[in-house]
Amino acid sequence: MEFLARRACGRDSELMPPNRTFRPATVDDAGLLAELINYAGEGLPLYLWGEMAEPGEAAWDVGRRRAAREEGSFSYRNATIIEQDGQCAGCLIGYEIPDNPGPIPDDLPSMFVPLQELENQAPGTWYINVLAVRPQFRSQGLGTKLLASAEETAHGLGKRGISVIVSDANLGAYRLYKRLGYNEQARRLMVKDNWQNEGRSWVLLMKNL
Repeated sequence: MEFLARRACGRDSELMPPNRTFRPATVDDAGLLAELINYAGEGLPLYLWGEMAEPGEAAWDVGRRRAAREEGSFSYRNATIIEQDGQCAGCLIGYEIPDNPGPIPDDLPSMFVPLQELENQAPGTWYINVLAVRPQFRSQGLGTKLLASAEETAHGLGKRGISVIVSDANLGAYRLYKRLGYNEQARRLMVKDNWQNEGRSWVLLMKNL
């Protein structure tokens, strides 16, 4: 009887849809955000954090510190968390690109120049800086839900469109965006230094709203 009850309970739980909710990130999420930021950046953030680390500081410590900042593009204040059954499953980080982006600073590290050049080609849009789902929650439609949340935010702010940059080697993300109505606008060759990645170019995708 106990075995059958467990089997029945297991079947019932499998039929129950997962409980998914959105919430603003808090400073306590900094560790998870660093993990998700690195997933989205295909290891580039971790490489850069290692370059920025102080003596005795690990690369992940830098990532957590930067995610815990009150300001900045990777600040937790710009992040939305999606939870599934009470667990953090993924995040969305984004911000508005000005209608008239300023010039690229002369002291911007060379690795960021192609990214900033592409970003400047999407004025007046809401920019998806990070969209990532933890490995154990992938292939369940959470990325699509995060994109829907991004578009809702952009609509609410009166933006003319939404933009994102992906690696040309990330075919899964590229196909997802194309399927959801995003169109390729431009490409720039990557500047890698010692960062290891299969991609050759960054690709700017945009969707009109």
